[in-house]
Amino acid sequence: MRAYAFTAPGSVEPVDIAEPQVGPEDVLVEVHYLGLCGSDLRAYRGEMPLVTYPRIPGHEIGGLIIARGEEVPAGVAVGARVMVSPYTACGLCTACRAGRPNCCRYNETLGVQRDGALTLRVAVPYTAVFSSDILSPQELALVEPLSVGYHAANRGRVCEVDRVLVLGCGAVGLGAIAAAARKGATVIALDIDDTKLDLARQLGAEYTINSAQEDPLAVIADLTHGEGVEVAIEAIGLPDTYRLAVEAAAFAGRVVYVGYARRQVAYDTTHFVKKELDILGSRNALRVFPAVINMLERRERPFDSLVSRVYPFAQAPQAFRDWAADPAAITKILIDVQAS
Repeated sequence: MRAYAFTAPGSVEPVDIAEPQVGPEDVLVEVHYLGLCGSDLRAYRGEMPLVTYPRIPGHEIGGLIIARGEEVPAGVAVGARVMVSPYTACGLCTACRAGRPNCCRYNETLGVQRDGALTLRVAVPYTAVFSSDILSPQELALVEPLSVGYHAANRGRVCEVDRVLVLGCGAVGLGAIAAAARKGATVIALDIDDTKLDLARQLGAEYTINSAQEDPLAVIADLTHGEGVEVAIEAIGLPDTYRLAVEAAAFAGRVVYVGYARRQVAYDTTHFVKKELDILGSRNALRVFPAVINMLERRERPFDSLVSRVYPFAQAPQAFRDWAADPAAITKILIDVQAS
């Protein structure tokens, strides 16, 4: 079976792999669309320490169940359109025992610590699939990244009285924007790209800040009457935006970090204590896939606008080359795996 793998940093090559084996509690998913994630780009560039080579990337799946194991419940039917939760959980570590398997100490995400779905078919436990009779496989491929942003809004305990700053308008940041707006919050989106900021408005941001053209702290002070935001969600992963989230937060505010900072971050820690901030990490997604599927099914926002480009399966290497050459121009790339 054909797949594409990172054979070394900067190299994506076709490989032949064995057909997946379907266990008694597994389903076989025919991959129709695969979204490329920022972690995939970092792995392509050799910047992802969790990835070893060779590695088949990909964990944002929209596809079709084409076979099922003998112990799979009847409600999980052949022919169902599904997305796939790409995480694992040990069930025994402190996170799992606390009911938070999304941050399992021993998690292995598809395409990161284990081979992913840039291939024709994958076998996964039936408990990892979530179906929709309404959404297309292309739409289902958007569910996982939007869910990561939705979970970040949940981690920040966003509610209708909050002013929420979302730093970064990639797919995850846009998921946080849509979730916060859905909860009734006033959302401020920050990015350096006007096209992504326009998309942020479509997905629920009331205000936008182009931090390459204006002083974000001055704009936030003006919008909040000098108070700052109740919640700041960082979805970029840069030292400057890590610090900006803390500086923009109001006294007694919450700061949520979902973007991995790829360099060490130095802080003026007096903000932590003086403001009595809640500093929160946010990893993967926890129990939100059905809510995000429902949000997409209701057509509450033009979520298909997230898709910047679609490449056929055979052009997956070119997709990575194009993205690496101009990452700011891309919000979401999809691979049409069934395209010849």
